[in-house]
Amino acid sequence: MNGCGKRIDKFGPIFKTSIFGTKTVVLTGQAGNRFLFSGRDGISYKQPKTIASILGKYSLFEISGSRHKLIRGAIVGFLKPERIQIIVGEINSLVQQQLSKELDGEDSVKIVPFMKRIAFNVTCNIFFGIPDGKEKDTLFEEFSVAVKGCWAVPLDIPGTVFHRAMQARARLCKILSKIIDERKRQMEEGTVDVNENIIYSFLSLRDENDEPLIEEEILDMVLSLIMASHDSTTILLCLLVRLLSRDAEIYNKVLEEQREVIKVKGGRDGKITWNEIQMMKYSWRVAQEVMRFYPPIFGNFRQITKDIEFDGFDIPKGWQVLWVASGTHMDKSIFEDPEKFDPSRFDTSSKTFPPYTYVPFGAGLRICPGADFVRIESMLVIHHFITKYRWKEIIPDEPIIHDPMPYPAMGLPVKFYPRSGDLAIAGNDI
Repeated sequence: MNGCGKRIDKFGPIFKTSIFGTKTVVLTGQAGNRFLFSGRDGISYKQPKTIASILGKYSLFEISGSRHKLIRGAIVGFLKPERIQIIVGEINSLVQQQLSKELDGEDSVKIVPFMKRIAFNVTCNIFFGIPDGKEKDTLFEEFSVAVKGCWAVPLDIPGTVFHRAMQARARLCKILSKIIDERKRQMEEGTVDVNENIIYSFLSLRDENDEPLIEEEILDMVLSLIMASHDSTTILLCLLVRLLSRDAEIYNKVLEEQREVIKVKGGRDGKITWNEIQMMKYSWRVAQEVMRFYPPIFGNFRQITKDIEFDGFDIPKGWQVLWVASGTHMDKSIFEDPEKFDPSRFDTSSKTFPPYTYVPFGAGLRICPGADFVRIESMLVIHHFITKYRWKEIIPDEPIIHDPMPYPAMGLPVKFYPRSGDLAIAGNDI
């Protein structure tokens, strides 16, 4: 949505366009966000054909009503704060293992695929109980192909991106179906804790008629959870590394804070607990400001199911509506000097922002239930990365592209060096 800001300047906070060949109204600003996030009658959560086809008709982004409430309740329960506090150590160990596995013996790496791999592996371990191995590697390869189809031209003919994505989805579902069957067998044998991963939670669910979820529902839900956790964490981590490469002042402040964490925990072999995560206040404010500039959820779609009116405009039934985070994130009436990168604006002692204005994870009833998980995972990765390595961008002027997610155009290749001693030096000064 690179040109959205220009269109807002030209047409105002509401305008019409065509996306994926569908008539679309783009709503921006606090009032538009509140309108769409309120869950009012006449607005459904149906996604464009490509996204719905890849993630499935039962994905978390498609379902609504009592079914959505039932399944979202299971996800929220799985990711409740008290549980996340317990599994911080497990996430920390996974992050350390992945960093060592991917970086040992290397002197350069492309940060984008590197962070994608870390985010995928952590999600598969924590959410679904899938350990490292050939099965997970295959899932990652197939998912990487499938996700490209979400924003492709919806032509399901041989040779197209969308066709390859649909074939990858079929292969993913075949692998995941075997995993679900195995989880079901384990539950029947009574050899597992049903709170151990989200697949057990889905298998345990019963609707108002005491009926379980069908396998297709669980498959689509697993795919949508991988998608949601994968991009949000990866985008944030890649852009944090890019920022720290370029801003010596912020780099050194983050490094200083993370070294304080090491001092407090007394060098316990890299083990980080919930209490140490809470010390990373400045690091998280930097992350929040990164997400204001480049929100991991740039926006989302809604479907109009009956003629509806907003702010004097009539929106016909059948049109789709898109909300865009940048409409408020870069609004100077909400964020003073919005073009300036300023982590201090998220200092908890400063003023809070109006509802529905800072929306990197959405808002209202459909706010991302995994926002805390993203915070924990991203802070753990940054902690270990910045305290164990120094790095420098290989392409210093590498731009951000929106395709549609904001990623460094060339994958953010960096040269990196294991730390020796306590020299605090900005990555771009190596």
